[in-house]
Amino acid sequence: AFLNPGQTARVPFVTQQLAGATGPVVAVTDYMKAVPDQIRQFVPNEFASLGADGFGFSDTRAAARRFFKNDTHSVVVRALEMLARRGEVDAQAPAKAIDKYKLLDVNAGTTGGAGGES
Repeated sequence: AFLNPGQTARVPFVTQQLAGATGPVVAVTDYMKAVPDQIRQFVPNEFASLGADGFGFSDTRAAARRFFKNDTHSVVVRALEMLARRGEVDAQAPAKAIDKYKLLDVNAGTTGGAGGES
């Protein structure tokens, strides 16, 4: 609408793709959280981003992702937290997942341990 006053504003692609989705959205990156945060305004659902804000503090990719909480288990816990807040899963589910996946132990990370993947 900015350069086309009087016309109906176009719907952003990501908004179109998420139309009808009912759950929360967790965007994850190995870059800074600011990267996925760029689309936040276009996501119609509850939104959270996980990313590596800072420099690596680990000797392995798996440990770095665990440190920054952008590994697979962190995604699970973040999604469970969002669902628990909405009353869609048991309120204790996030805490149980934190314990189960040892989320506070940087050495327990497993995401990215295979080598050359990004």
